[in-house]
Amino acid sequence: MRIGIFTETYTPYISGLVTSELMLKKALEKKGHEVYVVTANLTNFHYEYDEKEKVLRIPGIPTGIYDSRLTSIYPIKAINKIKSWNLDVIHSQTEFAIGTFARLFAKQYNIPIVHTYHTMYEDYVHYITKGHFDKSSKKLVEYLTKFYCDKTITELIVPTKKAYDLFKKKYNVERNIHIIPTGIEVERFYKEKIDPKKINKLKKQYNISKKDFITIFVGRIAEEKNIPFLINITEDLIKTKSNFKLLIIGDGPDKEAYEKLTKEKHCENNIIFTGKVPWEDIPAYYQLASAFISASQSETQGLTIIEAMAASLPALCIDDESFRDTVVDDLNGYLFKNEQECKNIILKIMDDKKLLIQLQNGARNSAELHSSKYFAEKVLDVYKLAIKNRKPGYKEKITNFFRKVFS
Repeated sequence: MRIGIFTETYTPYISGLVTSELMLKKALEKKGHEVYVVTANLTNFHYEYDEKEKVLRIPGIPTGIYDSRLTSIYPIKAINKIKSWNLDVIHSQTEFAIGTFARLFAKQYNIPIVHTYHTMYEDYVHYITKGHFDKSSKKLVEYLTKFYCDKTITELIVPTKKAYDLFKKKYNVERNIHIIPTGIEVERFYKEKIDPKKINKLKKQYNISKKDFITIFVGRIAEEKNIPFLINITEDLIKTKSNFKLLIIGDGPDKEAYEKLTKEKHCENNIIFTGKVPWEDIPAYYQLASAFISASQSETQGLTIIEAMAASLPALCIDDESFRDTVVDDLNGYLFKNEQECKNIILKIMDDKKLLIQLQNGARNSAELHSSKYFAEKVLDVYKLAIKNRKPGYKEKITNFFRKVFS
């Protein structure tokens, strides 16, 4: 099968989405399929095609949001190159410019298009509205989401039941929706795959000792991730457990504000902000911790939880729909409803080493269910369904008509 992945962000940009795309591409190629990528050029203003990796980069205008660029919705120069690929199916990973291009190209050349909905956009409206016109803005988001994810595609994939319910219960979408949790290359996070020297070097760098109990958060440092929750519980816990530490991996618009809040609460010795970390180093950072923690309620799935579990870290997460299919109490972690429950859970596993080991083993076993191999197989099933359900194009209709007439 010849597959085209259309995405706004790809390497060298680092994000959960990019990790997912890379993993899917590799897993599909291992199964013998040819996978091409159409994405924005993040480094310059030229069209570039990497023949070896089969990646076409389209120039765009910087948006001011991280390294992202806004490309043309119909870049003429890219058409002939993409036509030469003779794609069997297009997999759109974005609702923006490149996603629009994917839909236009698919319609023009009658190629079935599968779309994966990654982001709960309603949770991000406040960045634009600053608290004003939230209600009308969310209605606009609903309209655009329904249009891009329902009216313009052949099949729709969502990673969790939370996203499924958004379309079925809130947006009243009637189409087929496939729930396929995004997979990861679980093997790269296994403890035995990490160089112990690298782990020890990081421990020295961040002043982490053997007696410290580390919880780790990995993600964008922004309002929707609810990081003040984590800072608050740290402030309380260190009053009785001075060896408790919170390691925050990542960067974002609110990093400086949360560093300031940490100092105001006198937690700077127990909360470590690393800033942006290279993608290839993330597995080693997980090995600094005893557990993963997240209070975010804006996730569609939360790939970092699966990464952490593959690294044998139990997941301590706020009780949100996006985590309920992954985190199982007493097996691979715990769900908490508020700060007090969260603190009680942490104290419980800090004081019970046997329980912690049990949870770590359960986390590792649970991660196997999210391997890239199984993910690719499920996505391939949707591709096949999209190809099967593709409506005949104009040329095919004419051909079929004359076949009937002269048969």
